[in-house]
Amino acid sequence: MKPEEIRKLEAYFKRTFNNDALTVKARPRKDDSCELYLGDEFLGIVFKDEEEGELSYNFSMAILDIDL
Repeated sequence: MKPEEIRKLEAYFKRTFNNDALTVKARPRKDDSCELYLGDEFLGIVFKDEEEGELSYNFSMAILDIDL
């Protein structure tokens, strides 16, 4: 993803979850997604979806049963 998209997504997550510790980082060798972190902890992946002229972003987070 482009740096401008990453900045917008990071601002969105910080605002939505009221948490300045959230950061969005580019993925090496991938240009259709980025990663969301809380501090140093990986939370999930944000995928860019362009379909029929509309743009959206999908957040995917895996939760292991041992973490519950």
